[in-house]
Amino acid sequence: MKKTPKEAPSPKGPKKPEQAKGAKSVQKEKKHKPKFNMWQNAWWMLRLAWTEKEKKVLVLCIATALLAIAGSLTNLFITPVILGTVEEHAPFSTLILTILGFIGLDLLISAVSSYLDANQLYGKITLRSAIINRINNKACVTSYPNLGKKDFQELREKAGDATCGNDRASEAVWNTMTRLFQNTAAFVIHLLIMSALPPALILTVLATSLLNYFISKPLNNYSYRHKDEAGRILDRLSYLQRSSRDHTMAKDIRLFGLRPWFEELQDKAVKAYLAYLMKEQNVLVWSGIADLVLAFLRNGVTYAYLIGLILNDGISISLFLLYFSATGNFNGLVSGILNNLLTLHKQSIDISIIREFLEYPEPFRMEDGEPLSVEPDHPCEIRLEHVSFRYPEAEKDTLTDIDLTLRPGEKLAIVGLNGAGKTTLVKLLCGLLDPTRGRVLLNGRDIREYNRPDYYRLFSAVFQDFSLLAASVAANVAQSEDDIDMDRVRECVAKASLTEKIESLPDKYETKLNREIYLDAVMLSGGETQRLMLARALYKNGPVVVLDEPTAALDPIAESELYRKYSEMTRNRSSVYISHRLASTRFCDRIILISDGRIAEEGTHETLLQKGAAYAELFEVQSKYYREETPANA
Repeated sequence: MKKTPKEAPSPKGPKKPEQAKGAKSVQKEKKHKPKFNMWQNAWWMLRLAWTEKEKKVLVLCIATALLAIAGSLTNLFITPVILGTVEEHAPFSTLILTILGFIGLDLLISAVSSYLDANQLYGKITLRSAIINRINNKACVTSYPNLGKKDFQELREKAGDATCGNDRASEAVWNTMTRLFQNTAAFVIHLLIMSALPPALILTVLATSLLNYFISKPLNNYSYRHKDEAGRILDRLSYLQRSSRDHTMAKDIRLFGLRPWFEELQDKAVKAYLAYLMKEQNVLVWSGIADLVLAFLRNGVTYAYLIGLILNDGISISLFLLYFSATGNFNGLVSGILNNLLTLHKQSIDISIIREFLEYPEPFRMEDGEPLSVEPDHPCEIRLEHVSFRYPEAEKDTLTDIDLTLRPGEKLAIVGLNGAGKTTLVKLLCGLLDPTRGRVLLNGRDIREYNRPDYYRLFSAVFQDFSLLAASVAANVAQSEDDIDMDRVRECVAKASLTEKIESLPDKYETKLNREIYLDAVMLSGGETQRLMLARALYKNGPVVVLDEPTAALDPIAESELYRKYSEMTRNRSSVYISHRLASTRFCDRIILISDGRIAEEGTHETLLQKGAAYAELFEVQSKYYREETPANA
């Protein structure tokens, strides 16, 4: 799985020195500090395997590490043992059996290791999928205000990035912990093998290994430290490639002659990426030189001492090879342990981000509130009591001191100019937002006392920004793939005046929508899609109906007719209608006009016209565009 590329940031002009310095310091201050440390996150992953009933991942990781140690020890001893057999003038049959024994052991270890690798992969993917499910569930059920918080969105994006592939922290951490256990155990075994050597030699090998690591680490980590720089360049390239293939941009590219501009940006991005790769390769060359010099020093000291043992103490060639191989492996084990710890630390940061996202605080009561039983004919009186609301970081309230009651069975229209606060008011009614001040009451009780998901079940709502799922027409209406009541689907589609269109499609109600997934999906027009959303609201059959300008793609006459028809379909239910076309809502029992965040006028369509104030003036301005005029030469 590949990481989904982000869009390239829009180019900006050069910053002044003091601005650049300030931006850098702000960026430094905003650097994420993990809430959980490396060992806490490792323990969390272990508990995850236990709770998700994937304990075999733990067993297979340990078995893989032990087999890897056995394999390295086999390779360490094979030459010294065979050479020792030759030095002892053992029978030829013994030599052959020794060689065959090592070959058989090596083949067995390789075969079992391959088997374990193949089988533990599924368990690791299962655990990563479980984390993805938790992330998706958190994103879908989290309190609505969280979706507008920048830190929540950043955590969500980073958590998704940490789970979007086999090489990401949520899965790769198992390989890291396995290698860490493997290298640590092998390090102890090699220390025992080398215990006969002088401590000074062991310390020299250890010191050069550590020195090699700490010199090479900054160089080898160049790519990691500059991954954001490389990521921005690659994101820009991906954005340009996607944009050049984007169907929605095809017209602009041709009509505005954007091809040369796209090519220029592409060339600049490619040159920038090649320059980055050149820097990276230069750094890696110096890392290789440092590693070569220290390896020469370490091996030289070891050779000198072991040759001295051969000449002075008469140790066997086989023992010489064993000690030399062990000291050679020692450097790799030390570097391996330190690299594993560094990798585990990096992966721990990503796992910490996942946990922080999953444990992000909820302002609403999701499961610990009072359960609310909801029936289609449930009488609902929703009252806003001195409600004010201000969005985070806004300079003033969007709504101020609103007193409003939606009575059972009442049809209420909310009208006003764009930006007046109509949609915010509806979100407060629906419980998507909580007031900054004041209360929202359901039948006299504060809605904050209830489980918020139960409260949501009261509403059949269609908003301006609706969602079209990559699924069949029937699934889009029922909002489910299972247990779909097809008779009810057909009834709701008919009430939304969409039957003729759906029946004309190749697979009728099983026709797929949304071409992001299905290339053969059908594309409905804007008006048809809005009618489909109305059918979805009817299918839910909630006791309160909310339409927040869902008919913007329809012409005024079609909108007015659809609203009237919808009014008949939801008879005896509380309904809230929002429209910027005042004529569409004149059938409502009551109309309120929102202006400057307050209820400026309230009454029926006729009484508001008779009043001759803002509503009447706005209606007059709109209606003149819809009147049929007789041509002058008629």
